[in-house]
Amino acid sequence: MIGTVVGLTQSRIKRLFAFSTISHVGFILLGLSIHTVESTQAFMFYLIQYSISNLNAFMLIITIGYSLYCYVYNDKSDNSDKAHNIEKDNENNDNLHDVNNSPIQLIDQLKGYYYINPTLSLSLGITLFSFAGIPPLIGFFGKQMILSAAIDNGYIFMALVAILTSVISAVYYLAIIKQIFFDKPDYTLNDELKSFSADGLITEKNTIVEKVNIKINNIVISSSLSLSISIITFIITLFIFKPEELLSLANILALILFNL
Repeated sequence: MIGTVVGLTQSRIKRLFAFSTISHVGFILLGLSIHTVESTQAFMFYLIQYSISNLNAFMLIITIGYSLYCYVYNDKSDNSDKAHNIEKDNENNDNLHDVNNSPIQLIDQLKGYYYINPTLSLSLGITLFSFAGIPPLIGFFGKQMILSAAIDNGYIFMALVAILTSVISAVYYLAIIKQIFFDKPDYTLNDELKSFSADGLITEKNTIVEKVNIKINNIVISSSLSLSISIITFIITLFIFKPEELLSLANILALILFNL
């Protein structure tokens, strides 16, 4: 409950994920505390699916942050607003340049990102919907298994609390999705890069294979990172069509843990 309610007030993306994790740990501990084979299996499956989704979320946030280095953040405040909110603006500017921690610091920095990179935006949206437990994504089945085990073993009140907090936590996930897909971006392409063009060479064994012209559209994320994000996003999205592997893994781990 604390992780859910306090998460509603957060403006920093990493703090939001931190309090979201507290809420998800509540689900994990609920499955562990029932102490049956079914609840232990639900506990292991929830742990696996949340680890996968959380890994994807952080990879996406880091990738989105670095993809914005070619863009300039526009301050759309009026002069009167600037005088009134000067302290807040200074804090935001510090956050925008805080590259030692992460290029993305504030939730507002994701505003309108769909218009910059639709593919990464859709992947992040799918991951956030999974966190919220929206069917048919993998996060829904994790919560369903925990709640089913709780109700079957008489934990009716705890199941109701879990459902209530899950609904409330969906609010801040949907708020992020709303900013990404429905708000206009505060970014414009750097003027120095609008006409960017450079000649490059593709070499192999110290031999020039091809001369290429590099433009701003050719600057993309690495193939290994894009492949990792794609695979995890497909697992989150298409789990319903091929659930046997993860369920079997959770079942084996549950039996081992339960016997111990």
